[in-house]
Amino acid sequence: MNCVILAGGIGSRFWPYSREHKPKQLLNIFGDKSMLQMTVDRLKKVKRIKKIYIVTRKGLYNSIISEIKGVDPQNVIVEPSGKNTAPAIGMIASLFSLTDPDSTMGVFPADHLIVGHQQFVKAISTADHIARSGDNIVTIGIKPDHPSIAYGYVQYDEKSDKDYLGAYQVKTFAEKPHKKLAKRFVKSGDFLWNAGMFFGKVSTFINGVKKHIPELYEILYKIAPKLLEGESFDDLWDFIEPESIDYGLLEKASNIYVVEANFSWNDIGSWDALYNVFSEESSRNVIRGNGKVLDGDGNFIFSKKKFTGIIGLSDLVIINTKDATLVMPKNMAEEVKLMVDYLKQNGRDDLL
Repeated sequence: MNCVILAGGIGSRFWPYSREHKPKQLLNIFGDKSMLQMTVDRLKKVKRIKKIYIVTRKGLYNSIISEIKGVDPQNVIVEPSGKNTAPAIGMIASLFSLTDPDSTMGVFPADHLIVGHQQFVKAISTADHIARSGDNIVTIGIKPDHPSIAYGYVQYDEKSDKDYLGAYQVKTFAEKPHKKLAKRFVKSGDFLWNAGMFFGKVSTFINGVKKHIPELYEILYKIAPKLLEGESFDDLWDFIEPESIDYGLLEKASNIYVVEANFSWNDIGSWDALYNVFSEESSRNVIRGNGKVLDGDGNFIFSKKKFTGIIGLSDLVIINTKDATLVMPKNMAEEVKLMVDYLKQNGRDDLL
């Protein structure tokens, strides 16, 4: 199996990671290793995986080449610009199709925290087996332990006629829901969190794009040989419309399966998600940087330079950067997008 890591970055400094940062900075709050390096190291331990590719943006390329170990520099593929996940995955699949269309490929986000390597390998092995056995696309699902509005969901059919242990045919994909709907999903018992990992034969991905996103396929068909020869394809890329792999392909296809995974998983995309990780290994107040809490509980402070003090308050997230400060209740951390939208609408892109 070839594996592809999507390392495009997240677009606001109010999130844990910003597209402007170098990979080592993306996870310096975890220690010396970046999250991207942690993802590479995790995948290199999986025997089924033969080659690792990274798809990233121009701004991260030089840092990845110089700082990320264990990936051939020739396997770091640059998107001319961000177009969401369908073009990124389709681009690398079209490259593979020129040399080995019947090989399998797995797609992994760069910013996920995973604990439980044996269970991780087991889920990948099951997904790879299903992918190899036919024209199937397989995703990984995580059993939800709370009604999160930060993740997409996968509804599965428990009565699937396929005899795969721990794997089910997908009924539908659901976008990030509002709180009331998320509660209904969790209560129903047949929804999993969509972990954003996908597996399938290269030919299956390509045929799916050709059928369900034909306009994208036509451009990727022209891009593939240029990519193979190391030629520029920026002019062709400009014609691509942004599209997610979920909406463009997975929600329309009928050959989709989900493997229910048993490893611990966290999509580190919000500050309360980071709090949940760090609170397991430290006190109820989590401080990364320079700060102190007096007479308060459940707070998260991220302040690398400025001292941040909290007195008599609980369950807050306070983020200090060079030119901006964000304060919010921890239970509203997933609503950062509202502030990001406000800044965009009021001409403050310099803060994003």
